Amino acid sequence: MAMGAADVVPGVSGGTIALIAGVYERLLAALGACTPNKLVWLARGRVKEAWRAVDGTFLATLLAGILTSIASVASLISYLLEAHPELIWSFFFGLILVSVYVVGREVQRWNLGTIALTLGAAAFAYLLTSAGALQWPATLPMVFLAGAIAICAMILPGISGSFILVLLGLYATVLGAVRSFDLTLLTVFALGCLAGMLSFSRLVSWLLLHARSATMAVATGLLIGSLNKVWPWKQTLTWRQNSHGAMEPMQQANLLPANYEALTGAPSHWLGGLALMASAVVLVLGLEWIGQRMRRI
Repeated sequence: MAMGAADVVPGVSGGTIALIAGVYERLLAALGACTPNKLVWLARGRVKEAWRAVDGTFLATLLAGILTSIASVASLISYLLEAHPELIWSFFFGLILVSVYVVGREVQRWNLGTIALTLGAAAFAYLLTSAGALQWPATLPMVFLAGAIAICAMILPGISGSFILVLLGLYATVLGAVRSFDLTLLTVFALGCLAGMLSFSRLVSWLLLHARSATMAVATGLLIGSLNKVWPWKQTLTWRQNSHGAMEPMQQANLLPANYEALTGAPSHWLGGLALMASAVVLVLGLEWIGQRMRRI
């Protein structure tokens, strides 16, 4: 359920939660075992053998928790994004900020190589999040592709799948589909997620096995650069019309809370924002502490 909540908000990724809880390696192994030959096993009646091979009980339990959490949290997050954007984005900012520490700590040895990878990934993420043209149309092929990319990000610790949807301009679309139970869009998105998950999990397993520090250094850099996107106080420079005819921000500039109030005339709620940033840090560190205790039991 914690992974599901993380997947809804553009902050900590589900992969990071799995890493903190100590089930990440088992998750990758289970996903990597979901190969086409398991379908042949099922066709030949080897159901129990296939179930054991893919760690079916573990995956089913995990998926049930994720779906339960997504269904219950999506409506609340959607409301908060509309009613209290500065506060909810402050919370997301705190989630990503503390994830920099959590994921960066997984780098076993910091040297010139890992530092260069981190800086390069941070620069890439900053440039990517500054690109206002990243507004994908909410067509079914684009939703499928977005699902494949987002699930790949979720598998890799440190990169939030929902944050990828924010970058692509489809976060509100997918969140609205969950809230309104749009079966067509959700099915296409789920198929994209399935395709991305089965193809990417093996690559991540290989990277973590053969180049763990480099992989985690890149993830850390992507997190650092992505902080640009979730800064709570922004001035909208340009707008675009989405597929439903509604206007939405296209290019935005980050502002200090005082400048935000002066330019927009709206309260910045900066004290509440700072409190929520701090609460996000405490939340993630608390989850990590619980995960460490669970691993000792």
